[in-house]
Amino acid sequence: MFRRVALIGLGTMGPGIAARLARGGVDVAAFDVAPAAVERARTMLGIAAGVLDQLGIAPAGGAEGSVRFVASIAEAVEGADLVIENVPENHKVKVETYRAVEPLVGASVVIATDTSGIPITELQAGLAHPARFVGMHWSNPPHIIPMIEVIGGRDTAPETVDAMRDFIRGLGLLPVVLKKDVPGFVENRILYALLREAVDLVERGVIAPEDLDTCVSWGVGYKIAVIGPMALLDMAGMDIYHAVSSFLNADLCARDDVADLTRAQIKAGRLGIKSGGGIYDYTPETIAALQQQRARKLVAIRRILEEGDASP
Repeated sequence: MFRRVALIGLGTMGPGIAARLARGGVDVAAFDVAPAAVERARTMLGIAAGVLDQLGIAPAGGAEGSVRFVASIAEAVEGADLVIENVPENHKVKVETYRAVEPLVGASVVIATDTSGIPITELQAGLAHPARFVGMHWSNPPHIIPMIEVIGGRDTAPETVDAMRDFIRGLGLLPVVLKKDVPGFVENRILYALLREAVDLVERGVIAPEDLDTCVSWGVGYKIAVIGPMALLDMAGMDIYHAVSSFLNADLCARDDVADLTRAQIKAGRLGIKSGGGIYDYTPETIAALQQQRARKLVAIRRILEEGDASP
């Protein structure tokens, strides 16, 4: 199991990742080029730790790891046996980060990327030791959602994938190993298929945004939280799925570009919570309240899902 981890890039996911690793007994050295990101991470680290307490996640082996913030990549990777890259979702920035890291670590040190969907094969191209490079895709918020996708690229060694899977499992989390390296992996492919249809329905005036959210959260979302899509096929019946899909599939949104609704929002500077407005409007007060409310609900749902868990 990896014991010393370098976390390069903090951003939105970094504090939660660092907190969860430390709770698993790992010592984390965290670095970000932006001082503001480091300061935010310092604050968020304590909040994430509090949520882990609510979940009843005790330190692995009774001994919690540590998180320290360092001033350079070189300081972060010194002595590390695993490097996790969590920089912005930009191919060039990620590759530049690997070029900075590789000369500083031994050939046996595993380098993992938390990319949301850039193929691992693309990112490992040009590395001196591509066999030790692997995808480790956390889901946001990473300290609450236990599922982590593990993706090997064309040149990733099977041993690297196995080591990452075992590490995640050792933290008490749920590794999902992909058999193929596809853009977006699995979680985001499913999510973006849903979002494409949702945006299309709102854009065409079929339903209001707030009603769509209610429909999905209390309809399909409510079911899928308990019954996965493939198990849902068995529950509904293959004959029912075949009958409905035979006419519905042809009418589902199949556009391969970005919807006009999102283009218009971006042009208007309405990026969502980060800008104070997107589909909905937000104030600093409502943002704080939403974050607390959603964290509480995710914690409660996770507790329920963990009760008497059985497969499928």
